[in-house]
Amino acid sequence: MPEDKENKGFIRRFLDLPVDSVPKTIFVAVSICLVASMVVSAAAVSLRPLQEVNKLKDKQINILQVAGLYEPGSNVAEAFEVFEPQVLEIVTGKFTDKFDPATFDDRAAADDPETSIALTDDPASIGRQSKYVTVYLLRNDDGSLDKVILPIHGYGLWSTLYGFIALEENGNDIFGLQFYSHGETPGLGAEVDNPRWKSQWNGKKLSDDSGDLLITVAKTVPPQGEEYHVDALAGATLTTVGVDNLVRFWMGEAGFAPFLENLKAGEI
Repeated sequence: MPEDKENKGFIRRFLDLPVDSVPKTIFVAVSICLVASMVVSAAAVSLRPLQEVNKLKDKQINILQVAGLYEPGSNVAEAFEVFEPQVLEIVTGKFTDKFDPATFDDRAAADDPETSIALTDDPASIGRQSKYVTVYLLRNDDGSLDKVILPIHGYGLWSTLYGFIALEENGNDIFGLQFYSHGETPGLGAEVDNPRWKSQWNGKKLSDDSGDLLITVAKTVPPQGEEYHVDALAGATLTTVGVDNLVRFWMGEAGFAPFLENLKAGEI
């Protein structure tokens, strides 16, 4: 005698439903989503160490490039050993031993109220500024300073541009500048990655003999002269303004000016 429907359990009743029934369709869809999310989560966790290694390698490559030391195919970790990382206290312009330079995270520090400040005068549009950043010193064989690599960032048109600026030992002559992370418009603002545009920075000066910050990114050469001027990005006015603002912010009093003053005084 057939079993009454009322006497069947929930699972039995579910299994007896047609394959294309709404409950079974929903069950299959939810099950697939659940399994897929578990696979993606497991992959993300397992790949995280590799992602961190690649992230560090990319950062090291960019520092080597802006310092003119990168050679394709070389061992990046070994090449990077020539740099001396130091955690810098922005306000004093002096190095601190509060943090380990090898593990200090500049971006995380900028988001932490304990290690950052909210900006009211914010031309670079970064919101908060870390009180500490990691800088990289490159020394000659005799121990004298050759170059210093400083991290910079600020908002362009669509994104925050993160990069490095390399200065000569005098703290005023620019050796190079490049960005390693941004979301600017391809063919326009993204031309900050164009080697021809980046090459303009080599040999430019930040300030004049009196210490006035004059470096500018603009369409026309300023009255101060060509040595303080980098051509604007064609068709990317807002990205150009953003780059100009962020460079002047970080090279100014709210940024690395105290450090550069100490550098020029021979205290580094």
